[in-house]
Amino acid sequence: MRWWRGGWAWGVNHGMHGRYGRGRGQGEEKGRLNVQQPTSNAQRPRGEEGEEMPNEVRRYDLDDRLLEYSASVVRLVENMTGTKAANHVGGQLLRSGTSPYFNHGEAEAAESPRDFVHKMGVCLKELRETKRALKLTRKVPLVQDRTTIDPLLLETEELIKIFFVSIRTAKKNVVRESPPEPYGKVL
Repeated sequence: MRWWRGGWAWGVNHGMHGRYGRGRGQGEEKGRLNVQQPTSNAQRPRGEEGEEMPNEVRRYDLDDRLLEYSASVVRLVENMTGTKAANHVGGQLLRSGTSPYFNHGEAEAAESPRDFVHKMGVCLKELRETKRALKLTRKVPLVQDRTTIDPLLLETEELIKIFFVSIRTAKKNVVRESPPEPYGKVL
């Protein structure tokens, strides 16, 4: 139980404007909390020497970025050699490399803040697994052109950082609920 608006109440403190804020947004149904809006991150384009170009800002939607990432993983796996090891590692890479795209969609439709954190954590675990598979693919090598792996590894690192920070922020925002006490004696 927590103190809220002049009295004791069970559950989550929804703040000044209640559970839905000042008004319900599109797609929000009664009784359902919209946990996550589509995520975007701004990046400034860089010149030839890596210097920032200050007047232009490109915006990337995380969903689009994950789609392109998954497509790059699929193209990489399709270009692997036909060896037994390449088939094994390629299958694992295909599963772990495309999983963040699908799981991020699940996180956007999370049923609670804790469910959101859990599903984003699954994305993070899959990205870390993909990073290891890419390193192994480069080390062995399981593709003809190893230079195709480096940009994918860099994107994997950036996505890991994005998901890590998102999870940390979401965990800070989760209000810890205490379970309700029984109303009477339990026999």
